[in-house]
Amino acid sequence: MRISGCTVIRNAVIMGYPVVEAIRSILPLVDEYVVAVGRSDDATRELVESIDDPKLRLVDTVWDMSRNTGGRLLSEKTNEALALCTGDWIFYLQADEVVHEDDLPRIRAACERHAGDARVEGLLFRYVHFYGSYDVVATSRYWYRHEVRIVRAGRDMRSVGDAQSFLVGGQGGRKPRVMRSGGTVMHYGWVKPPAQMGIKHRHFLELYADTGLASRYDASYRFPQQYGLRRFTGSHPHVMHARVRGQDWRFDLDPRPTEWTVRDWRAAASDVLERATGRLWGERRKYVLLEP
Repeated sequence: MRISGCTVIRNAVIMGYPVVEAIRSILPLVDEYVVAVGRSDDATRELVESIDDPKLRLVDTVWDMSRNTGGRLLSEKTNEALALCTGDWIFYLQADEVVHEDDLPRIRAACERHAGDARVEGLLFRYVHFYGSYDVVATSRYWYRHEVRIVRAGRDMRSVGDAQSFLVGGQGGRKPRVMRSGGTVMHYGWVKPPAQMGIKHRHFLELYADTGLASRYDASYRFPQQYGLRRFTGSHPHVMHARVRGQDWRFDLDPRPTEWTVRDWRAAASDVLERATGRLWGERRKYVLLEP
């Protein structure tokens, strides 16, 4: 059994992506790691090259920004990278997603356990979303709880939309059949200095051709309070320790709903309903979860 790793990255320095940590977090698990590096306005390629590992395979790509409507360019570049992977399984990580070293044995065991089961087309991961600070997590229903991050090669598995999920056969295809991986993806996309967060927002929204909204974001950004923020009580992956220690800004939780939006109140109501019924109503699953 062979496992490939796969990441797509552009402007990592400007955007403050922990791409080196993301790659390093699963290097012990994979047999190769394909990194599709877009032509950047910063030293992204040199940053990735600094990893200096024989498993790493860098591929230079050109991003046609005229094709950026709805984030479609992200899935196109992801599919180009997937096509270069040679493993039986492909572990796709986004540049702000990191896996804890304690989870790697469980993930490998899941790959081995399901390698011979033709029904299983992917593996599902739980998500922890950090927000504003390395000791705060976002838990409302608008922060996705699970996503597929390992897919089986040779099933015409295609990244769709803005590269958040997969469909068999691509857009208009069917949802992949998956089992749980036993692992957690720790999402750090919303943890960076506020000024850099504003700049990241602007650049990211340009990928959605939303230049009007993008123009609202700049170095004066502040993290708004929202429903569902909690203190993080677990441990960060070892590769993230330097970043965590280096946090030089504060984000203080305020439990009062003074900044809540209509969306926040809906999320709060949804939580009450879920606790009462044991079911998350209206959840959109981008996969079919198989029974063990």
